[in-house]
Amino acid sequence: MFEAVEELIGEHADLEKQLADPSVHADQARARKLNKRYAELTPVVATYRSWKRTGEDIDTARELAADDPEFAGEVKELQAHREELTDRLRLLLVPRDPSDDKDVILEVKAGEGGDESALFAGDLLRMYLRYAERQGWKTEIIEATESDLGGYKDVQVAVKAKANAEPGQGVWARLKYEGGVHRVQRVPATESQGRIHTSAAGVLVLPEAEEVDVEINPNDLRIDVYRSSGPGGQSVNTTDSAVRITHVPTGIVVSCQNEKSQLQNKEQALRILRARLLAVVQEEADREASDARRSQVRTVDRSERVRTYNFPENRISDHRVGFKAYNLDQVLDGELDAVIQACVDADSAAKLAAAS
Repeated sequence: MFEAVEELIGEHADLEKQLADPSVHADQARARKLNKRYAELTPVVATYRSWKRTGEDIDTARELAADDPEFAGEVKELQAHREELTDRLRLLLVPRDPSDDKDVILEVKAGEGGDESALFAGDLLRMYLRYAERQGWKTEIIEATESDLGGYKDVQVAVKAKANAEPGQGVWARLKYEGGVHRVQRVPATESQGRIHTSAAGVLVLPEAEEVDVEINPNDLRIDVYRSSGPGGQSVNTTDSAVRITHVPTGIVVSCQNEKSQLQNKEQALRILRARLLAVVQEEADREASDARRSQVRTVDRSERVRTYNFPENRISDHRVGFKAYNLDQVLDGELDAVIQACVDADSAAKLAAAS
């Protein structure tokens, strides 16, 4: 069992040797890459060594128990601990999502339901901002289109992890499960007869791409500038500061007008465009993957109705994993961990089943 780990131990030792070489750190990009892989392998190696050591301890305890029955209890304790290590090691060996370390660009878009949907989109945005605050993440609203009665028709926010995040514990590792259609059932503020309405908002979560992740040919871009509209500072409606970028090969269009200058809006639009292009590349890779990989659970399906928020019952339900709880008010205040963890656990179980 776990024969493949021996090869990883060799890789871990080689990385340790390379990182001890001062010349390696002259190339910061290479040093970061080596450090990242070393950090990924360290828990695997440590757990495997504990697993082997516990197996040896069990053999020793059994020999002692043959002469002294009091050691029989120690054998059972060691066996239980080894089973825990076995489960942990199996989970560590499941192929990780390569984007789990990445920050994200999260978009919330009003859907069916008119003004009520826009108000709900605002509620979802606040939920994610509060959750990010609880996690110690930084947030930055990149672009937002507010509705007439409050809330948002469309809002995009960048979410960035703290600098000392553990390997595989970036923002994407948690928020990737949020993508899809979120449905709300409640009495809208605009409803005079107290009837419960159902409306929806869409959430799109993209791993934020660095320039090295996606190469954009400037000749593939059509860039249009126009005057900003809506509330804002002195530059709104007076200068052509808003930017619309069209990526001609894919037809992806990104617009930004929230910043004061045309250059700033262009940079923000390119930031969103890179993330969307990275998502296209990853989707194509998924389609070309083997049957074994296709059988693994898809964590994000944007067309899927993922969750219902029922206000009269204070109930939240995740339809993908069967999660249900009656603390909707707390969840909307950012206490999302239990909901997300249910998705993480289901995803891990599906990947373990596929790997075995």
